[in-house]
Amino acid sequence: MTDTGLPASLEALRRLREDPHRLGHRAHGPAAPVPGAGHGETGPARKRVIVGYGFWIFLLSDIVMFACFFAAFAVLRGATAGGPTIAQIVDLKRVGWETACLLLSSYTCGLSFAATNARNKLWTQVFLLLTGLLGLAFVALELQEFLDLAARGITPQRSAMLTGFFGLVGLHGVHVTIGGLWLATMMAQVQFKGFRQEMMHRLLCFNLFWHALDIVWIGIFTIVYLLAAAP
Repeated sequence: MTDTGLPASLEALRRLREDPHRLGHRAHGPAAPVPGAGHGETGPARKRVIVGYGFWIFLLSDIVMFACFFAAFAVLRGATAGGPTIAQIVDLKRVGWETACLLLSSYTCGLSFAATNARNKLWTQVFLLLTGLLGLAFVALELQEFLDLAARGITPQRSAMLTGFFGLVGLHGVHVTIGGLWLATMMAQVQFKGFRQEMMHRLLCFNLFWHALDIVWIGIFTIVYLLAAAP
């Protein structure tokens, strides 16, 4: 009999029904709760879990904002006011290089976090530096794209479609720029503070942020550049 007055087999079944995905239990049995998982008698969740959960809420709110910009561009796609269409302003070769830089930066960012979990400062810094350089290359290519368009008189004021285009793509570029500044700060903190608990939490949040930007860019690359530029 267990503390609840039920046979052990019924108690195990009750626990499994309450937690069908076994999030709060170890693999070897339903009666062994994981400390710090935030389930039942294990007490409150660890700060790492709380920080990650809270940052995911922030990312979801950011994605909602991007969704609004996606919707605006979709509605305004044909509103060119007699000006150039999206197919006439897109340079797919340059956009391809931008995409390659950002996706490769996501890979190096993941390697940096693997090095962080191994408490290897050298490789953490090396992969963070590569991530930052690839992000810088992405921003430079995007800025060059905007300057080239502006030199041809293609600005956000020209049409509603261009307002939606510059707004969506520019918003993502601002996020990548902010992420690069955050990355530089993290590298300095890792160098001088090492792998303290709060540093691990910050690196976790940075990785979530950077990978979310890659996901958003895949949407931009597909919807704005590939589909919108198609004949």
